[in-house]
Amino acid sequence: MDNQPIKIGLPRAMLYYRYRVLWRTFFAELDMETVVSAPTDREILEQGTALAIDEACLSLKIYLGHAAALMGKCDYILAPRVSSLGRHRSFCTRFESMPDLVRNVFRASGQNLLTYEVDEGMQRKDEESAFLEMGRSLGCPAKAVKRAYRLAKKADAAAWKERVQKHEQRYKTEGMKVLIAAHSYVAEDPYMGRPVTDYLKQAGVIPVRADIVDRDAALKHSRELSPTCKWEISREILGGIVQHKDDVNGIILLSAFPCGPDAMVNELITRRVEGVPILNLVLDSQSGTAGVETRLESFIDIIRFKEGTL
Repeated sequence: MDNQPIKIGLPRAMLYYRYRVLWRTFFAELDMETVVSAPTDREILEQGTALAIDEACLSLKIYLGHAAALMGKCDYILAPRVSSLGRHRSFCTRFESMPDLVRNVFRASGQNLLTYEVDEGMQRKDEESAFLEMGRSLGCPAKAVKRAYRLAKKADAAAWKERVQKHEQRYKTEGMKVLIAAHSYVAEDPYMGRPVTDYLKQAGVIPVRADIVDRDAALKHSRELSPTCKWEISREILGGIVQHKDDVNGIILLSAFPCGPDAMVNELITRRVEGVPILNLVLDSQSGTAGVETRLESFIDIIRFKEGTL
């Protein structure tokens, strides 16, 4: 009899950067093994680009590349459907369509797909119920699944609180600080956003993140910039900007081409946030970072000129 643990594949892209602690703890508590795809590189991007339609955003192309890299290496690949956490708390349509997209793109692979659905707006499906249903679909007793979810939720909250507290200390550090307003899967991806933060550090700038904040507080503060923005992650970023725009020397709006929500929200930010230099930096799939570095260098010079230090 095969006693090997069930292996769950986690593509290192998109919502992985938001839910990695939750997912990995949940499956570990059910005695399952998680397999995470390798960090993004050019090969993963090219593979994902070949699988995606031309109009897909860079983040989605990278996600498909990560899903492809997990094929045959796990029993299931996790592709959740996260639609809404409540009123004015929606997620981009790519997160709503993710299971359907993965299932269709890889329909001939024979790979099993694991999913759960969260939609607290229209369908009243909360996260706990979604995880309970997913765990039961894997053959786990309801009591064990409920315990695993609650422990995972507790671990996730503790890890996020600790991360926010550590991040807040950066604002108290001496030196030029630039606030990066970006989705975590853009800012933390080694092929997309990490080269930007690496360049800033090399230039003597302290990069800070608008999205690493107390999320409940950020959602409330976001209304100061937009009372109608409906996207959950965008609202968190808006709230982070409101909370910290006076603590930084500049703001970089970092997004992946062609992200629809970011195109709208970043335009709102440039119109409504005053008194601080703003750089709108859109990343695409072109190789090389020379163009990005040139714009970052110019932006740093603008800040220094404004402050009389150039």
